[in-house]
Amino acid sequence: METIGSTPGDDPDKRVSGQHLPPDSGSVLGGLVVVELDTSVAGSIAGMILADYGARVIKVEDPEAGLRERLNPGFAVWNRSKASLASAFDDRQCARFESLISDADVCVTGCIGNPDPSALATLNPQLVVAAVPPYRGPTPWAGGGEDSSLLDALSGLSMRQSSFEDVPVDLVYPHTLYIQGLWTATCAVAALVERTTTGKGQILNVDGLSAALIAGAAGFVFDPSDDTSVTPVGPGGASPCYTRYRCSDGEWLFLGALLPRFQMTVFETLGIDEIPDDPRIAGDLSRILLPENRLWVRTAMQERFFTDSREHWLTVLEEAGCPAGPVLDRDEWLDHPQLRACGQRVEIDDPERGPVVMPGLLIDIPDAPGKIASAAPLLGDLDVSSVRSEWRRRSAEPVGRPEWQRPAPPASTQPDSHAASAATYDAVGPLNGVKVLNLGTILAGPLAGSLLTALGADVVKVEPPEGDAFREPGFSYNRGMRSLSIDLRTRGGLEAFHRLTRQADIVIDNYRHGVAQRLGVDHPTLSALNPALGCFSLTGFGETGPLATKAAFDPLLQAMSGMMAAQGGDDEPVFLTVAVNDVAAAVAGALSSCLSLYYRTRTGRGLKTATSLAAVSAFMQSGELVRFPGRPPATRGGRDFPGPTALDRFYRVRDGWVRLRATPDDLPSLIDAGLIDAGLIDAGLTERNHKDPLAIAANLAGRAGTEVVRLLTSLGVKAAEARGLTDLASDMDLRASDLFSEHPVAGGSSVLTPGRWVRWEPPRPLAAMQAPGLGEHTVEVLAQAGFSPHEVDELIRSGCVVTGGPMVVGRVHRYR
Repeated sequence: METIGSTPGDDPDKRVSGQHLPPDSGSVLGGLVVVELDTSVAGSIAGMILADYGARVIKVEDPEAGLRERLNPGFAVWNRSKASLASAFDDRQCARFESLISDADVCVTGCIGNPDPSALATLNPQLVVAAVPPYRGPTPWAGGGEDSSLLDALSGLSMRQSSFEDVPVDLVYPHTLYIQGLWTATCAVAALVERTTTGKGQILNVDGLSAALIAGAAGFVFDPSDDTSVTPVGPGGASPCYTRYRCSDGEWLFLGALLPRFQMTVFETLGIDEIPDDPRIAGDLSRILLPENRLWVRTAMQERFFTDSREHWLTVLEEAGCPAGPVLDRDEWLDHPQLRACGQRVEIDDPERGPVVMPGLLIDIPDAPGKIASAAPLLGDLDVSSVRSEWRRRSAEPVGRPEWQRPAPPASTQPDSHAASAATYDAVGPLNGVKVLNLGTILAGPLAGSLLTALGADVVKVEPPEGDAFREPGFSYNRGMRSLSIDLRTRGGLEAFHRLTRQADIVIDNYRHGVAQRLGVDHPTLSALNPALGCFSLTGFGETGPLATKAAFDPLLQAMSGMMAAQGGDDEPVFLTVAVNDVAAAVAGALSSCLSLYYRTRTGRGLKTATSLAAVSAFMQSGELVRFPGRPPATRGGRDFPGPTALDRFYRVRDGWVRLRATPDDLPSLIDAGLIDAGLIDAGLTERNHKDPLAIAANLAGRAGTEVVRLLTSLGVKAAEARGLTDLASDMDLRASDLFSEHPVAGGSSVLTPGRWVRWEPPRPLAAMQAPGLGEHTVEVLAQAGFSPHEVDELIRSGCVVTGGPMVVGRVHRYR
């Protein structure tokens, strides 16, 4: 049995009771006080992350609403290590909480029925207010509360999910809300880093659409004149080499041959190595993604996989070095030997639920470990009169001038337009002046750097002379960074990189476990050169356990963790178009970097931080994987899943689709509106799948979507239209809020890419987020680090570094 908050090597038989334990003063956020005024999933997750790493989190719950929120099984995970204060919190009672807010460092608020963030900031000028509203601007559905299904419909994520038909798919996971909570915590820690310099708090706003932009990532890169958001390519996605296949024993596997070298390997392994030479492919493996080639290539591969068992194919693919993994059941994931080995299965005695099994800590920090101090609190277990004495903040954080100061740059350093000398609200974000060297490749590593760029950091993408193998199809993940092309396999290249790390604040990598050490860029090596340096590493399966040395991609973890099987239900497993594990890992990398920076302001030392796609896959199913006696089963999907019940699903309307989110309490209103025949109610309420015994579809089919949503909203029934990408692009209110940025492409035109991921008060300018060319900034980066012109020329002459021009983006690739 795993210890609460355990790390590999802890006593496996130790249990922690549900009573509250004092936060660990040795953890990164020890001594900070967080007041959580929001009971949403996103707000609760933001508070959980801060509590996991030492903050003292007080959850303020309305006595009535709190009871309803506690019915969600995820409550047991998302509210661990917190205390509960049972009291309504509104503008009229703001004075009652003045002492609580005045002692707080962070306040998480949902902006629905809570005090205005500016009112909270007025009570405490040093307060970081983290707002997590459901939508950008007024919430467009009835009730105004958080709703993952409606957010996915309105943001285009439901339409982007690959399907058999031209239909939106209801996603059985609230992944967007998980991302929203994780990103909110990241931005809050970044604001705390800046506060150590300025002594000032600020307001940050991470709305639901911001989270959708991050979750959808490259899916939000598109030509607004060409709506390709609907993808009727089946539940396996667009690429025949990056999909799941059924084997002769009826079991499914996922094939992760994303890169050309893996694709050549898999064709040879399957005995169909003639495919690359087929005239329709003509040696250009990117042509496999063309609509006219997908089907015949996929058919040829499926025929081969169906000749033997899954065990056989996984064995031969592993021997050939091609990533692949089994499609497993969600309910088995926390018991997998790899999850146990990397501390992702924890058990806690919950006073309300009994023994609870849940995912562990998302980020491993060996020198300042987080921990799960207690179970979720009982409602009102903290008395307001004792708050100040029990939770008084200790002076653990320097406010004003930090203990640690950045070393002065070399005298030969050129002016650095990317990094100002002091934090200012004129800067893009709170990490202004922070220098990051990003060794990450493909998706999660680069995107972590791009997120840090959006927070104001100067991030340099460090890539080999041949470039990141995914830099063309994945150009959007590299936006905002500069590019340094350097050969770490050469002595001169490695020495130059080591010299750069002496002035850096953070180094990011997503190498396979052991590769960083082999290259000489691991944390022990780099911290010996610069003890103040923070290093974040992302691996596939962690640093211990039977799979620790294996390579992994996002969909491999989708398959193994049960996400694919859960979305497919009784039908085929579904490859989620949103790269949920990669994207969440990128946000975790940004969070880890911010935690390391904050720790350094208190100690002068950097930290090694790490996570894995395996740990992320548990976090991104935290509400579904948690188990305890009597918990209701988590939702499972089906073929082109429209939703779980007749009252809760997508319906076709005259000009598109509407996502209905009604409950049995809404039946009188639906009857009065003529949308339901009263005589069918008894039969309909016994139906527990997505069928339509209430004949709602027939009553909606001839109406326009806007008409239907307007009618339902006027009746207090939640509903939203399913939008595609061009619908978002034509929403001028959203465009005015910097929902999108423009990125130039070949031919002088441009495509839209994700815009503002977080909004600040006071307002900050939007970061310039262009993707760099390979080696475009090599000379500039080296010169700013103090390399003389002669040294730079010699590195170029010897091939240790490579220079290049700006990136010219060709067509937008849809690889999933």
